[in-house]
Amino acid sequence: MRSVGVEEELLLVDAESGEPRALATAVLAAVSRESSGQDDVFEAELHRQQVEFATRPQTDMGELAEEINRCRAHAARHAERLGAAAVALATSPLPVSPSLGFGERHQWLAEHFGLTTQEQLTCGCHVHVSVESDEEGVAVLDRIRPWLPALLALSANSPFWQGQDTRYGSYRSRVWGRWPMAGPVEIFGSADRYHEQVQDMVGTGVLLDEGMIYFDARLSHTYPTVEIRVADVCLDSSTTVLLATLIRALVETAARQWRAGEPPARHRVELLRLASWRAARSGLDGELLHPLTMRPAPAEAVVRALFDHVRDALEDSGDLLPAQEALATLVKTGGGARIQRELLARTGDLRAVVRACARRTCTPSPTG
Repeated sequence: MRSVGVEEELLLVDAESGEPRALATAVLAAVSRESSGQDDVFEAELHRQQVEFATRPQTDMGELAEEINRCRAHAARHAERLGAAAVALATSPLPVSPSLGFGERHQWLAEHFGLTTQEQLTCGCHVHVSVESDEEGVAVLDRIRPWLPALLALSANSPFWQGQDTRYGSYRSRVWGRWPMAGPVEIFGSADRYHEQVQDMVGTGVLLDEGMIYFDARLSHTYPTVEIRVADVCLDSSTTVLLATLIRALVETAARQWRAGEPPARHRVELLRLASWRAARSGLDGELLHPLTMRPAPAEAVVRALFDHVRDALEDSGDLLPAQEALATLVKTGGGARIQRELLARTGDLRAVVRACARRTCTPSPTG
Protein backbone atom coordinates (compact mmCIF):
# COMPACT_ATOMS: atom_id res chain seq x y z
CA MET A 1 0.00 0.00 0.00
CA ARG A 2 1.47 3.34 -1.02
CA SER A 3 1.65 5.97 1.71
CA VAL A 4 0.16 9.42 1.28
CA GLY A 5 1.02 12.73 2.90
CA VAL A 6 -0.82 16.03 2.49
CA GLU A 7 0.36 19.61 2.79
CA GLU A 8 -2.30 22.30 3.18
CA GLU A 9 -1.82 26.07 3.20
CA LEU A 10 -4.34 28.05 5.24
CA LEU A 11 -5.21 31.73 5.10
CA LEU A 12 -5.10 33.74 8.35
CA VAL A 13 -7.92 36.28 8.55
CA ASP A 14 -9.50 38.61 11.08
CA ALA A 15 -12.31 36.74 12.82
CA GLU A 16 -14.81 39.59 12.32
CA SER A 17 -13.84 41.45 9.16
CA GLY A 18 -12.51 38.44 7.23
CA GLU A 19 -9.53 40.47 6.04
CA PRO A 20 -6.18 38.65 5.88
CA ARG A 21 -3.85 39.35 8.81
CA ALA A 22 -0.06 38.94 8.97
CA LEU A 23 -0.09 36.67 12.02
CA ALA A 24 1.95 33.68 10.86
CA THR A 25 4.87 34.46 13.19
CA ALA A 26 2.60 34.67 16.24
CA VAL A 27 0.65 31.54 15.33
CA LEU A 28 3.81 29.52 14.74
CA ALA A 29 5.32 30.75 18.01
CA ALA A 30 2.20 29.61 19.88
CA VAL A 31 2.33 26.23 18.17
CA SER A 32 6.00 25.84 19.08
CA ARG A 33 5.39 26.70 22.74
CA GLU A 34 2.56 24.21 23.01
CA SER A 35 4.51 21.39 21.40
CA SER A 36 7.83 22.27 23.09
CA GLY A 37 9.44 21.98 19.68
CA GLN A 38 8.41 18.34 19.25
CA ASP A 39 6.50 17.05 16.25
CA ASP A 40 5.77 20.50 14.82
CA VAL A 41 3.78 20.07 11.61
CA PHE A 42 3.34 23.78 10.86
CA GLU A 43 5.71 26.13 9.07
CA ALA A 44 5.82 29.60 7.58
CA GLU A 45 4.94 30.24 3.96
CA LEU A 46 5.82 32.96 1.48
CA HIS A 47 3.45 35.49 3.06
CA ARG A 48 2.73 36.19 6.70
CA GLN A 49 -1.02 35.94 6.11
CA GLN A 50 -0.76 32.15 5.73
CA VAL A 51 0.58 29.02 7.41
CA GLU A 52 1.16 25.52 6.15
CA PHE A 53 0.90 22.12 7.79
CA ALA A 54 2.06 18.71 6.61
CA THR A 55 0.61 15.39 7.71
CA ARG A 56 2.64 12.29 8.40
CA PRO A 57 2.67 9.62 5.69
CA GLN A 58 -0.47 7.49 6.04
CA THR A 59 -1.72 4.36 4.33
CA ASP A 60 -5.24 4.45 5.80
CA MET A 61 -7.49 7.23 4.49
CA GLY A 62 -9.50 7.34 7.71
CA GLU A 63 -6.33 8.10 9.65
CA LEU A 64 -5.34 10.71 7.08
CA ALA A 65 -8.74 12.39 7.50
CA GLU A 66 -8.31 12.45 11.28
CA GLU A 67 -4.91 14.08 11.00
CA ILE A 68 -6.08 16.73 8.54
CA ASN A 69 -9.02 17.56 10.79
CA ARG A 70 -6.72 17.72 13.81
CA CYS A 71 -4.23 20.03 12.10
CA ARG A 72 -6.96 22.35 10.88
CA ALA A 73 -8.43 22.54 14.37
CA HIS A 74 -4.98 23.16 15.85
CA ALA A 75 -4.37 26.09 13.50
CA ALA A 76 -7.84 27.50 14.17
CA ARG A 77 -7.37 27.33 17.95
CA HIS A 78 -4.12 29.29 17.90
CA ALA A 79 -5.50 31.83 15.44
CA GLU A 80 -8.60 32.32 17.58
CA ARG A 81 -6.46 33.39 20.55
CA LEU A 82 -5.20 36.24 18.38
CA GLY A 83 -8.67 37.33 17.27
CA ALA A 84 -8.24 35.58 13.95
CA ALA A 85 -9.32 32.50 12.04
CA ALA A 86 -7.53 29.95 9.88
CA VAL A 87 -9.55 29.34 6.75
CA ALA A 88 -9.11 26.96 3.81
CA LEU A 89 -9.50 29.45 0.98
CA ALA A 90 -7.12 29.35 -1.97
CA THR A 91 -7.30 33.13 -2.43
CA SER A 92 -8.61 35.93 -0.26
CA PRO A 93 -12.09 37.06 -1.31
CA LEU A 94 -11.36 40.48 0.21
CA PRO A 95 -8.75 43.00 -0.97
CA VAL A 96 -5.33 42.48 0.61
CA SER A 97 -1.80 43.87 0.49
CA PRO A 98 0.29 40.75 1.19
CA SER A 99 3.22 40.90 3.62
CA LEU A 100 6.25 38.82 2.66
CA GLY A 101 7.93 36.56 5.18
CA PHE A 102 11.25 37.57 6.71
CA GLY A 103 13.36 34.65 5.48
CA GLU A 104 16.31 35.06 3.13
CA ARG A 105 14.61 32.84 0.57
CA HIS A 106 11.50 35.03 0.59
CA GLN A 107 13.59 38.16 0.14
CA TRP A 108 15.48 36.54 -2.74
CA LEU A 109 12.19 35.76 -4.46
CA ALA A 110 10.98 39.32 -3.96
CA GLU A 111 14.18 40.79 -5.40
CA HIS A 112 14.29 38.50 -8.43
CA PHE A 113 10.59 38.18 -9.34
CA GLY A 114 9.21 41.53 -8.19
CA LEU A 115 5.45 41.93 -8.33
CA THR A 116 4.94 38.25 -9.16
CA THR A 117 6.24 37.38 -5.69
CA GLN A 118 4.17 40.08 -4.00
CA GLU A 119 0.97 38.80 -5.58
CA GLN A 120 1.44 35.15 -4.62
CA LEU A 121 -0.83 35.09 -1.57
CA THR A 122 -2.40 31.83 -2.65
CA CYS A 123 -3.08 28.60 -0.77
CA GLY A 124 -2.59 25.22 -2.39
CA CYS A 125 -2.80 21.56 -1.49
CA HIS A 126 0.14 19.26 -2.25
CA VAL A 127 -0.21 15.49 -2.11
CA HIS A 128 2.83 13.21 -1.74
CA VAL A 129 2.58 9.55 -2.76
CA SER A 130 5.39 7.09 -2.13
CA VAL A 131 7.27 5.52 -5.03
CA GLU A 132 9.88 2.76 -5.06
CA SER A 133 12.50 4.65 -7.08
CA ASP A 134 13.10 7.78 -9.12
CA GLU A 135 12.64 5.67 -12.24
CA GLU A 136 9.18 4.60 -11.13
CA GLY A 137 8.43 8.15 -10.03
CA VAL A 138 9.28 9.64 -13.42
CA ALA A 139 7.28 6.92 -15.17
CA VAL A 140 4.34 7.98 -13.01
CA LEU A 141 4.86 11.68 -13.81
CA ASP A 142 4.87 10.90 -17.53
CA ARG A 143 1.57 8.98 -17.30
CA ILE A 144 -0.50 11.19 -15.00
CA ARG A 145 -0.06 14.41 -17.00
CA PRO A 146 -3.46 14.39 -18.79
CA TRP A 147 -5.35 13.72 -15.55
CA LEU A 148 -3.99 16.61 -13.50
CA PRO A 149 -6.45 19.23 -14.84
CA ALA A 150 -9.34 17.07 -13.61
CA LEU A 151 -7.82 17.15 -10.11
CA LEU A 152 -7.60 20.94 -10.35
CA ALA A 153 -11.28 21.11 -11.31
CA LEU A 154 -12.24 18.95 -8.32
CA SER A 155 -10.34 21.22 -5.93
CA ALA A 156 -11.33 24.60 -7.40
CA ASN A 157 -11.75 26.96 -4.44
CA SER A 158 -10.65 30.46 -5.48
CA PRO A 159 -13.34 32.36 -7.40
CA PHE A 160 -12.58 35.76 -5.85
CA TRP A 161 -9.52 38.01 -6.12
CA GLN A 162 -9.09 41.46 -4.56
CA GLY A 163 -12.82 41.77 -3.89
CA GLN A 164 -14.00 40.72 -7.35
CA ASP A 165 -15.49 37.61 -8.88
CA THR A 166 -12.87 36.47 -11.38
CA ARG A 167 -15.29 34.18 -13.26
CA TYR A 168 -12.78 31.39 -12.62
CA GLY A 169 -13.24 28.43 -10.33
CA SER A 170 -9.54 28.40 -9.51
CA TYR A 171 -7.98 31.81 -9.95
CA ARG A 172 -5.16 30.68 -7.66
CA SER A 173 -3.84 28.45 -10.43
CA ARG A 174 -3.76 31.40 -12.84
CA VAL A 175 -1.78 33.50 -10.33
CA TRP A 176 0.55 30.57 -9.59
CA GLY A 177 1.13 30.12 -13.32
CA ARG A 178 2.96 33.46 -13.42
CA TRP A 179 6.06 31.68 -12.11
CA PRO A 180 8.21 30.79 -15.14
CA MET A 181 9.03 27.35 -13.68
CA ALA A 182 5.40 26.33 -13.00
CA GLY A 183 2.88 24.28 -14.93
CA PRO A 184 2.67 21.12 -17.05
CA VAL A 185 5.74 19.53 -18.63
CA GLU A 186 6.65 17.31 -21.55
CA ILE A 187 7.35 13.58 -21.16
CA PHE A 188 10.74 12.90 -19.56
CA GLY A 189 11.14 9.22 -20.41
CA SER A 190 13.66 8.41 -17.67
CA ALA A 191 14.89 9.55 -14.29
CA ASP A 192 18.20 10.63 -15.83
CA ARG A 193 16.40 12.96 -18.24
CA TYR A 194 14.26 14.34 -15.44
CA HIS A 195 17.28 15.19 -13.29
CA GLU A 196 19.13 16.61 -16.29
CA GLN A 197 16.18 18.92 -17.01
CA VAL A 198 16.06 20.07 -13.38
CA GLN A 199 19.79 20.77 -13.31
CA ASP A 200 19.57 22.68 -16.59
CA MET A 201 16.80 24.84 -15.15
CA VAL A 202 18.73 25.55 -11.95
CA GLY A 203 21.82 26.23 -14.04
CA THR A 204 20.12 29.16 -15.76
CA GLY A 205 20.34 31.15 -12.53
CA VAL A 206 16.64 32.01 -12.76
CA LEU A 207 15.95 29.53 -9.95
CA LEU A 208 17.67 29.53 -6.59
CA ASP A 209 17.69 25.72 -6.31
CA GLU A 210 15.69 22.62 -7.23
CA GLY A 211 13.15 23.39 -4.50
CA MET A 212 11.88 26.05 -6.90
CA ILE A 213 10.88 23.49 -9.54
CA TYR A 214 7.16 24.27 -9.49
CA PHE A 215 5.92 21.66 -11.97
CA ASP A 216 2.30 20.59 -11.55
CA ALA A 217 3.77 17.26 -10.45
CA ARG A 218 7.40 16.53 -9.60
CA LEU A 219 9.73 14.22 -7.76
CA SER A 220 10.07 15.47 -4.21
CA HIS A 221 13.62 16.63 -3.51
CA THR A 222 13.13 15.73 0.17
CA TYR A 223 11.10 12.51 0.31
CA PRO A 224 10.85 9.30 -1.81
CA THR A 225 7.59 10.49 -3.31
CA VAL A 226 5.96 12.06 -6.28
CA GLU A 227 4.38 15.37 -5.30
CA ILE A 228 1.20 16.48 -7.05
CA ARG A 229 0.95 20.27 -6.65
CA VAL A 230 -1.88 21.22 -8.98
CA ALA A 231 -4.75 21.58 -6.50
CA ASP A 232 -6.26 24.50 -4.61
CA VAL A 233 -6.53 24.03 -0.88
CA CYS A 234 -9.98 22.49 -0.47
CA LEU A 235 -12.67 24.18 1.61
CA ASP A 236 -13.94 20.89 3.08
CA SER A 237 -11.45 18.43 4.51
CA SER A 238 -13.54 15.63 2.98
CA THR A 239 -12.59 16.97 -0.45
CA THR A 240 -8.92 16.92 0.53
CA VAL A 241 -9.24 13.26 1.54
CA LEU A 242 -11.02 12.44 -1.73
CA LEU A 243 -8.29 14.21 -3.66
CA ALA A 244 -5.58 12.26 -1.83
CA THR A 245 -7.45 9.00 -2.43
CA LEU A 246 -7.77 9.61 -6.17
CA ILE A 247 -4.16 10.75 -6.46
CA ARG A 248 -2.83 7.63 -4.75
CA ALA A 249 -4.92 5.51 -7.10
CA LEU A 250 -3.73 7.56 -10.07
CA VAL A 251 -0.09 7.01 -9.07
CA GLU A 252 -0.65 3.28 -8.59
CA THR A 253 -2.43 3.01 -11.94
CA ALA A 254 0.41 4.82 -13.72
CA ALA A 255 3.02 2.58 -12.08
CA ARG A 256 1.12 -0.51 -13.21
CA GLN A 257 0.94 0.83 -16.76
CA TRP A 258 4.69 1.40 -16.72
CA ARG A 259 5.43 -2.09 -15.45
CA ALA A 260 3.13 -3.51 -18.14
CA GLY A 261 5.01 -1.60 -20.84
CA GLU A 262 2.12 0.76 -21.68
CA PRO A 263 3.44 4.07 -23.05
CA PRO A 264 2.22 7.44 -21.76
CA ALA A 265 -0.27 9.52 -23.74
CA ARG A 266 1.66 11.83 -26.08
CA HIS A 267 -0.36 15.02 -25.52
CA ARG A 268 1.76 18.09 -26.18
CA VAL A 269 2.34 20.50 -23.33
CA GLU A 270 0.43 23.20 -25.23
CA LEU A 271 -2.73 21.08 -25.00
CA LEU A 272 -2.10 20.36 -21.33
CA ARG A 273 -1.87 24.09 -20.65
CA LEU A 274 -5.22 24.60 -22.37
CA ALA A 275 -6.73 21.76 -20.33
CA SER A 276 -5.41 23.33 -17.15
CA TRP A 277 -6.82 26.72 -18.12
CA ARG A 278 -10.18 25.15 -18.90
CA ALA A 279 -10.24 23.39 -15.52
CA ALA A 280 -9.34 26.61 -13.72
CA ARG A 281 -12.07 28.50 -15.56
CA SER A 282 -14.84 25.94 -15.21
CA GLY A 283 -14.13 23.97 -12.05
CA LEU A 284 -17.00 21.49 -11.87
CA ASP A 285 -19.50 23.94 -13.37
CA GLY A 286 -18.79 23.72 -17.08
CA GLU A 287 -16.98 21.80 -19.75
CA LEU A 288 -13.48 20.41 -19.32
CA LEU A 289 -11.07 18.88 -21.83
CA HIS A 290 -11.31 15.11 -21.78
CA PRO A 291 -7.95 13.64 -20.72
CA LEU A 292 -7.98 11.02 -23.47
CA THR A 293 -9.13 13.10 -26.42
CA MET A 294 -8.33 16.69 -25.38
CA ARG A 295 -11.76 17.70 -26.66
CA PRO A 296 -14.56 19.44 -24.72
CA ALA A 297 -16.70 17.25 -22.48
CA PRO A 298 -19.04 17.89 -19.54
CA ALA A 299 -17.20 18.04 -16.22
CA GLU A 300 -19.21 15.10 -14.92
CA ALA A 301 -18.05 12.96 -17.85
CA VAL A 302 -14.41 13.86 -17.22
CA VAL A 303 -14.72 13.08 -13.53
CA ARG A 304 -16.33 9.76 -14.38
CA ALA A 305 -13.47 9.00 -16.79
CA LEU A 306 -10.95 9.72 -14.02
CA PHE A 307 -12.78 7.42 -11.65
CA ASP A 308 -13.00 4.63 -14.23
CA HIS A 309 -9.29 5.04 -14.99
CA VAL A 310 -8.29 4.40 -11.37
CA ARG A 311 -11.12 2.02 -10.42
CA ASP A 312 -8.94 -1.11 -10.12
CA ALA A 313 -6.43 0.64 -7.86
CA LEU A 314 -9.24 2.01 -5.68
CA GLU A 315 -10.75 -1.43 -5.35
CA ASP A 316 -7.43 -3.00 -4.41
CA SER A 317 -6.81 -0.41 -1.69
CA GLY A 318 -10.34 -0.73 -0.27
CA ASP A 319 -11.18 2.86 -1.21
CA LEU A 320 -13.64 2.22 -4.05
CA LEU A 321 -16.97 2.76 -2.27
CA PRO A 322 -15.88 5.69 -0.04
CA ALA A 323 -14.35 7.45 -3.04
CA GLN A 324 -17.40 6.77 -5.20
CA GLU A 325 -19.74 8.23 -2.58
CA ALA A 326 -17.52 11.25 -1.87
CA LEU A 327 -17.11 12.00 -5.57
CA ALA A 328 -20.87 11.78 -6.23
CA THR A 329 -21.51 14.18 -3.34
CA LEU A 330 -18.88 16.63 -4.56
CA VAL A 331 -20.20 16.67 -8.12
CA LYS A 332 -23.78 17.15 -6.86
CA THR A 333 -23.18 19.85 -4.24
CA GLY A 334 -20.19 21.54 -5.82
CA GLY A 335 -16.76 22.35 -4.50
CA GLY A 336 -15.40 25.41 -2.79
CA ALA A 337 -15.83 27.83 -5.69
CA ARG A 338 -19.52 27.07 -6.06
CA ILE A 339 -20.06 27.18 -2.30
CA GLN A 340 -18.36 30.58 -2.01
CA ARG A 341 -20.50 32.03 -4.80
CA GLU A 342 -23.67 30.62 -3.26
CA LEU A 343 -22.74 32.18 0.08
CA LEU A 344 -22.22 35.54 -1.58
CA ALA A 345 -25.56 35.26 -3.39
CA ARG A 346 -27.30 34.64 -0.05
CA THR A 347 -25.50 37.23 2.04
CA GLY A 348 -24.33 39.86 -0.44
CA ASP A 349 -21.22 40.25 1.74
CA LEU A 350 -17.74 38.84 1.12
CA ARG A 351 -16.97 39.22 4.82
CA ALA A 352 -19.82 36.87 5.61
CA VAL A 353 -18.45 34.47 3.00
CA VAL A 354 -15.08 34.35 4.74
CA ARG A 355 -16.64 33.86 8.19
CA ALA A 356 -18.81 31.01 6.92
CA CYS A 357 -15.83 29.39 5.23
CA ALA A 358 -13.80 29.67 8.44
CA ARG A 359 -16.49 27.68 10.25
CA ARG A 360 -16.63 25.16 7.45
CA THR A 361 -12.84 24.73 7.44
CA CYS A 362 -13.01 23.21 10.91
CA THR A 363 -16.04 21.01 10.32
CA PRO A 364 -14.53 17.52 10.44
CA SER A 365 -14.93 15.25 7.46
CA PRO A 366 -15.95 11.63 7.99
CA THR A 367 -12.99 9.47 8.98
CA GLY A 368 -13.98 6.35 7.10
